[in-house]
Amino acid sequence: EQVKKRQNMLTRTLWTFIMIGGFVTLLLMGHAYMIVLVMLCQTLVYREVTALFSLKRADSDKRDSDSEDSQKRDPWSKTLNWYFFIVTNYFLYGESIIYYFKHVVFADANLTLFATNHRIISFTLYTIGFMGFVMSLKRGYLKQQFGLFCWVHMTLLLVVVSSHFIVNNILEGLIWFWVPASLVICNDVFAYIWGITLGRTPLIKLSPKKTVEGFVGAFFSTILFGVLWGTYFMRFDYMICPVHDLGVSAWSVDVSCTPNPVFVWREWEIPTPARVFLTTLLGHQFSTISYAPYQFHVFFMACFASLVAPFGGFFASGFKRAFNIKDFGHSIPGHGGMTDRMDCQFLMGVYTYVYYSSLIRETHVTVGSLLQAIVSGLTITEQLELIADLRRYLEGQGIAVNV
Repeated sequence: EQVKKRQNMLTRTLWTFIMIGGFVTLLLMGHAYMIVLVMLCQTLVYREVTALFSLKRADSDKRDSDSEDSQKRDPWSKTLNWYFFIVTNYFLYGESIIYYFKHVVFADANLTLFATNHRIISFTLYTIGFMGFVMSLKRGYLKQQFGLFCWVHMTLLLVVVSSHFIVNNILEGLIWFWVPASLVICNDVFAYIWGITLGRTPLIKLSPKKTVEGFVGAFFSTILFGVLWGTYFMRFDYMICPVHDLGVSAWSVDVSCTPNPVFVWREWEIPTPARVFLTTLLGHQFSTISYAPYQFHVFFMACFASLVAPFGGFFASGFKRAFNIKDFGHSIPGHGGMTDRMDCQFLMGVYTYVYYSSLIRETHVTVGSLLQAIVSGLTITEQLELIADLRRYLEGQGIAVNV
């Protein structure tokens, strides 16, 4: 038994370092590789979660049914559920491509056709799947089929839509993906460390190994880690710049942008009484303290990663208890399934996107947004008139234009 535990620990540790190494490598390789990683993770999670329904029905059939025919698997279960997965990804990632790459999409006639008709195409594809589901209904399978239909749509909402927001975080700047994901990992690690060191009081019945001491200790540790971690990575343009070219990597020399104001350092002037007190106490005169607004935002993200994101893990624990399974799968040796590792990350990713888009994102007029308005809102005659007017303006500024 001890040998088996030691072997499992070695396997778990080895694959932990493999995952960390692979994660960092893909981060350095660029945005496109991180997006592929997120899509791969969501595919594995979707497969594991949707498989639970079939597992439940198979066990139920074996226990309750005497008919051999009733033990057959629903023929719809592995076709239309993946069809809905593909259609949902087509719609969501199409929306992201159109939004973040307007300057590319609306500069090409073929891509413009795709962009202007993307939503109606997506709805048509979904409608085809819905009609296919209705046509596949069979007497004797109705309860299972409608249950699976609801199960698939719940999974699409909780997994695929959440992954879409995580991809948007990557496109807004790698720091909005890297730091929040690191906060969740850090909180998980420190909750374990504080738990085995000081843990005495159970936190929640769904996860008997979780303790109040581990939860509180991880909260303060994650806040300290988050501020230091975020402050370090906000120095790099590669991390803070929104994506403009998917071909860039950490070794690209031309990565630069006008930083979002939250990354710009500022000076806070210390009030006179506090300044005198600090000077007397430390023997060195202080008049200002340097800070970046991003540090305050990281503080709130660390609070969420410590106080709310763990409930994604508790939710997953309840899920596993409902189906009487230890892990969602075996895709990662020593760690169970991909769902076991991503349960908190989905919740954190959605929070980060909502937080960023509500409180931090700046809205500017860009070449892409102007091009979208011109292509979709002006006739060909009006577009030619605009070109002529713009050419006259530039020539009036002394700029030669060859059109």
